[in-house]
Amino acid sequence: MTPQDNDPFEIDTMIALRRDLHAHPELGFEELRTSDIVAAQLAEAGIEVHRGLGKTGVVGTLRVGDGTRAIALRADMDALAMPELSDLPYKSTVANTMHACGHDGHTVMLLAAARHLARTRKFSGTVHFVFQPAEEGRGGAKAMIADGLFERFTVDAAYGLHNMPGLATDEMAVVAGPQLASSDSWEVTFHGVGTHGAKPHLGRDAMTAAAHFLTMIHTIVARRIDPLQPAVVSACAIAGGDFRALNVIPDDVRIGGTARAYTPAVRDQLEAEIGQLAHGVAATFGIAAEYTFLRRIPPVVNDADVTRRALAAAQTATGTRPVITDFPPSTAGDDFAFFGAAVPGCYVWLGNGPAVDGALHHNSRYDFNDEAILTGARFWTALVEQELRPSV
Repeated sequence: MTPQDNDPFEIDTMIALRRDLHAHPELGFEELRTSDIVAAQLAEAGIEVHRGLGKTGVVGTLRVGDGTRAIALRADMDALAMPELSDLPYKSTVANTMHACGHDGHTVMLLAAARHLARTRKFSGTVHFVFQPAEEGRGGAKAMIADGLFERFTVDAAYGLHNMPGLATDEMAVVAGPQLASSDSWEVTFHGVGTHGAKPHLGRDAMTAAAHFLTMIHTIVARRIDPLQPAVVSACAIAGGDFRALNVIPDDVRIGGTARAYTPAVRDQLEAEIGQLAHGVAATFGIAAEYTFLRRIPPVVNDADVTRRALAAAQTATGTRPVITDFPPSTAGDDFAFFGAAVPGCYVWLGNGPAVDGALHHNSRYDFNDEAILTGARFWTALVEQELRPSV
């Protein structure tokens, strides 16, 4: 019996690798060390390696048999710009950078499956293992596609996986339809006429206009959007005036935030409504408003047929534990949406254990649960072997 027979996914090695990646996190488009490790792991397994897509992206290609179908499996590699406050022995060694969303685990699960599939070769067709940089808001998926990802690697479907605190590590959720919301940014700058704080009537008060806007913006979801359509509008930043000059009403006040939706129609409506409200408030106060809406990431919407295939693989990976098929969508965003917009796609959830002791995404004490590696590797393997089943 070989070590692979006893441990087909090299779990102990993969856990050590995951913790090494956790200790050495890298931000989007800066994943030089991580992509070097990924490329080396793939090459060692005899997998064809392609680099440079989306700057630091890596694609591993494995062709077996004469099957004509091809699929892409995606894992994100980047960390977040935030400090790690845990006392883990493998905590981040990089200041203000940590793997607070589990991309270290995502990378390792796909590597474990890729290496296993290269050894067993129980499929017929082509699988592209896509290790994506810069998922955390820096545009990694879009950059890989712009560099010709789907022209160079033609696929019939693309799949993504993300860990989910609150589900058990041998538990998965696979649901057709919307999974993640669009993630867009907006900014409004109110341009008034500054004046002495004791003589507001001599100016045009951008500060008070901004306060009215902040109060009224929440009526967009409550009163303008169809109540059966989920949406979020949040103001997340404001700048105006100076605490060293508390007798000065400033000329300008700048406000920014995020908007989320699951459908193109609601996304369009949010863009229009925020702008209409900003200009309306400005007109009321006799000032001007400058408005921008930046479309960053579209919603992730799972294709029904591709989701059916993912569900079958998840059922194989989780064994006797039923796969959840009514899991609610998240208002978070993921740029896997660009993959799903280019080819039929499915994005699934894998449990990360109890959501306690900081085990929440983007929390400074978050840590990926190594017990999930095996389930994730089993899922990717089952997906390839079932999607690319050899003809009899």
